[in-house]
Amino acid sequence: MAESMQGLKRSHRCGELSAANVQETVTIMGWVQKNRNKGGLVFVDVRDRSGIIQVVFEEGRTDKALLEKAASLKAEYVVAVVGTVERRSGAVNENLSTGEIEVVPSQLRILSESETPPFPIEENAKTREEVRLKYRYLDLRRPDLQRNLMLRSKVATLVRQFLSEEGFLEIETPMLGKSTPEGARDYLVPSRIHPGSFYGLPQSPQLYKQLLMCSGYDRYFQIAKCFRDEDLRADRQPEFTQIDMELSFVDVEEVIDVNERMLAKLFKETLNVDVPLPIPRMTWQEAMDRFGSDKPDIRFGMELTDVTEVVRECGFGVFTGAIENGGSVRGINAKGQGAMPRKKIDKLTSFVKDYGAKGLAYAAIQEDGSVKSSFAKFLSEAEMNGLIQAMNGEPGDLLLFAADKNKVVWDSLGALRLELAKQLELLDKNEYKFLWITEFPLLEWSEEQNRYTAMHHPFTMPMEEDLDLLDKEPGKVRAKAYDIVLNGNEIGGGSVRIFQDNVQEKMFEVLGFTKEQAHSQFGFLLDAFKYGVPPHAGLAYGLDRLVMLMAKEDSIRDVIAFPKVKDASCLMTEAPSVVDEKQLEELGLERTKEEA
Repeated sequence: MAESMQGLKRSHRCGELSAANVQETVTIMGWVQKNRNKGGLVFVDVRDRSGIIQVVFEEGRTDKALLEKAASLKAEYVVAVVGTVERRSGAVNENLSTGEIEVVPSQLRILSESETPPFPIEENAKTREEVRLKYRYLDLRRPDLQRNLMLRSKVATLVRQFLSEEGFLEIETPMLGKSTPEGARDYLVPSRIHPGSFYGLPQSPQLYKQLLMCSGYDRYFQIAKCFRDEDLRADRQPEFTQIDMELSFVDVEEVIDVNERMLAKLFKETLNVDVPLPIPRMTWQEAMDRFGSDKPDIRFGMELTDVTEVVRECGFGVFTGAIENGGSVRGINAKGQGAMPRKKIDKLTSFVKDYGAKGLAYAAIQEDGSVKSSFAKFLSEAEMNGLIQAMNGEPGDLLLFAADKNKVVWDSLGALRLELAKQLELLDKNEYKFLWITEFPLLEWSEEQNRYTAMHHPFTMPMEEDLDLLDKEPGKVRAKAYDIVLNGNEIGGGSVRIFQDNVQEKMFEVLGFTKEQAHSQFGFLLDAFKYGVPPHAGLAYGLDRLVMLMAKEDSIRDVIAFPKVKDASCLMTEAPSVVDEKQLEELGLERTKEEA
C-alpha cells in the first residue's frame, strides 16, 4: 500500500552522501536496488540517479515494525528513508562512492510498490536490446544509461555556456518548413488548412540560419532537432540533434578556432581529457590516399600504400587491368600477421566484396623471408621484392592488395583497415584523436541521377582559386568545407557559404537546376541575398554521435532517452501507428487499397 511523503523533504541524493555527513540526520528517496534479509538484519540498497546508499535495519536498534516493513521491500519499490549517517560497521565497499558509510533509519515509507521488472535494473545488462527498448522507462533506470544522459545534459549546458560567452545568440528556427529534398528524404506533414500541401520537417536549419546572417544576427547557435527519412545504422536515427552554429564576417580559420576551443572545453570539463590544440588538419585527398576514408581513424597506422607504378608492368592481369582502366593498385601492411590462416584471409576477401572489390590479393612474408602469395607466380622475384620493399614489408607481415577504380580501392581497403584494427584490438576507447578534414571536392558525380550533386549542400563556397574550373572541370573544384573527425567518426561538418549571386547561380547551373527550379525550392533565400548578405560560414555537430563517443558506447541509441530502432519505429509506444479515418479525412488523405 503506497504511503504519502507528506511532511518529508529529501535532503540529499543517495550518491551525494559521504563520510563528511556522519552523524547527520538525512532524508533520502529512491528505488530499492536490493533487499538482503539476514534474519534480524536487513540490508536495503537504495538507488537514485546519483548512486546507491546502504540502509541497515538491525534488531535491537530498529523498531520491530520498521524491521518487518523493511523485510517486505522488493526490487524497484520506491521508498523514503529518514535516518542517521554512520560509518559502516562491516567492510568498506570499494565499488561504491558511498561504500564507507550507511544509513541507520528512524523512518521508512513505501511511496510506491512495483511488480517484478522484466529484466534486472543493473549496469551492462545482458538483456536483448529489443526487450530493453520496449520497457525503456525501466532501461533508463540503469546507472550506465543514467550516466550517459547526464553526460549529454552536461555537454549541452557547456555548449550553451561557451557559445554565449563567445557572443553567439541562441535562436530557434521552425519545425514546420518547406520541403527542399536535395539530399536525404524529408519527413512530410500534411496541412489541414491547405489541403494537398505539406510541410517538410527540417533536415537541418541550414536555410534559416543563413537567413539569420542576412538579418544581421552575426553569431547564431541552436541545439536543434532534425529529421531525415533515410536508411538507418547504429549511428543513425530518423530524428537526431545538432549543435548548429553560423557566423558572419569570418573565413575558415575563425570557424575552426572557435570550435577547437569549444571541443577543448567540453572534453576537459566532462572527461578531464586534454585536447591538444591546434587540432591536426588533412586535406580530403590526403585522407583518401592514406586511409581510404574521409573520416580516418588515426589511433593506429596500417595506412594505404599506392603501388600502382611498382606493378604497372608486372604480369598479373588483375593489377595491370585495373591500371589500364584508369584505376589503381593499393595495399595495406598488417604487421605481424604473416601467419594468418588462409580461411581467415578468405573471410577478409568476402568482407571487401561488400564494398565493391572483386577480391583481395595477398602476400604473406614468412619468418624465414620466403613468401606465400596468391599472385607470386605472375611476378618475377625482383618484382615481388620491389613490391615488398614499397610496402615496407618485413618477415612476419601480411600484405593485402586491392586493384580497381580508385573509389572501390579506397572504400574496400579503408573498411578492411578498420576491420583488421577491430580484430587485432588496436582501437582504444580511452584515446581521443581529433582531425580536421579540409578541401573536400565541391561536387560528386551521381550515376543514378546522371548529374553532379553537391557533396555537402548547394550553398558551399568553392575555393576561390578553383572558381574557373566550375565551367571547365567541375569535378576538380575543391570546396571551402571542413569536417571534424574523432576516432574515425565524423562528429561535425560545415563550410564557408556562397554569398555572391553569380557564384550561387553558377552552382545551381552545374547541379542541373534551371533558374525556375532554383527559385521554386530556394527562392526565399535567393531573394534575401539581393539585399546585402555578409560573408558567412558555419558548422553543425551531431550531438548524439559526439556524446556516444564521449560515453564510449557503440550506438547512439545508448545516449538518446527514447530512440527508434532500425526500421524507424518505437518499440515502447509502437509509433508510427495507424490513425482513424476521420483524421485522414480532415487532412484530405485516404488510404490506398493495399493499406486498407
